[in-house]
Amino acid sequence: MTTRSLLILPGDGIGPEVMAEVRRIIDWFGTARSLAFEVAEDLVGGAAYDAHGTPLTDAAMARAQDVDAVLLGAVGGPKYDDLDFAVKPERGLLRLRKEMDLFANLRPAQCFDALADFSSLKRDVVAGLDIMIVRELTSGVYFGEPRGIVTEGNERVGINTQRYTESEIERVARAAFELARKRAGKLCSMEKANVMESGVLWREVVSRVGAADYPDVELSHMYADAGAMQLTRWPKQFDVIVTDNLFGDLLSDLAAMLTGSLGMLPSASLGAPMAGGRPKALYEPVHGSAPDIAGQGKANPIACILSFAMALRYSFDLGDEAARVERAVEKVLADGLRTADLAGEEGVVPVSTTQMGDAILAALEESV
Repeated sequence: MTTRSLLILPGDGIGPEVMAEVRRIIDWFGTARSLAFEVAEDLVGGAAYDAHGTPLTDAAMARAQDVDAVLLGAVGGPKYDDLDFAVKPERGLLRLRKEMDLFANLRPAQCFDALADFSSLKRDVVAGLDIMIVRELTSGVYFGEPRGIVTEGNERVGINTQRYTESEIERVARAAFELARKRAGKLCSMEKANVMESGVLWREVVSRVGAADYPDVELSHMYADAGAMQLTRWPKQFDVIVTDNLFGDLLSDLAAMLTGSLGMLPSASLGAPMAGGRPKALYEPVHGSAPDIAGQGKANPIACILSFAMALRYSFDLGDEAARVERAVEKVLADGLRTADLAGEEGVVPVSTTQMGDAILAALEESV
């Protein structure tokens, strides 16, 4: 029996509640599908700060480097708003991304048919939507130097630097091309080559990589602002989108809301292959820590469960088992079950976090 190692970092707010449902799914795979996972758990974010005075200990960071994949719940909350920037909960997540060199952030935006009416766009625009946005995650304006707030004359100036090397662009482009090759064979690269030199280089490198190694993938280019417009006009024209850190941050959240709820969406952050060939990987739901509902059993666990499905697909090469989880989620939604964030329809009584987990487990049982 192959052992697959996971580090679980539940984090803050609703993180522990949604991660508890993922643990049940993991246990089900061990008993019903004979897929063994060696699971360890540690602290991140505000929980780590409360216990250790830091949002991520060196020991937890070392464990993250050693496992096949990391599953994270959520970090942050108003309790930590007044902390020094260096020890805010979010710094733990950023450290994981940076030190694991997780350069490719995969953000799927998939609209389940049962939830098409939850989108702010018309049903025919979003029904069947299935987009993958690949965001460069470890460079660009969020990490470029110089940065900071300085004084010039009699006023302060905020400085952030957009910086990309050819190799940084090339590796995320290759990740996006590989995904497109396995999907519909279409890749759209988005930047601002009309006003930014980094955008000019981005377009040149992506074009060169596509022409040399991925002639079977249909490559197009679009300015990021036009891309935002097209995502709201006719999103189903896209298959895979690749873009930089800043634009990816904005465009992936825009695409997420096309589906109707941030509580439904998973993500993966992938790095270079480890010794066994698997990429270093961190999986997390897109939603935040939602401290206003923490501990009340109202949280939607689906995004976290689907994040584990992404781990099955991208870290463990278990695409059939990932699809099994996704079909179970789709069935439960088609049957009309809704957590509080989705119970906007008249007469719909929301189920609890645990009840949603129960239903997904039942659907998995039916699939055996």
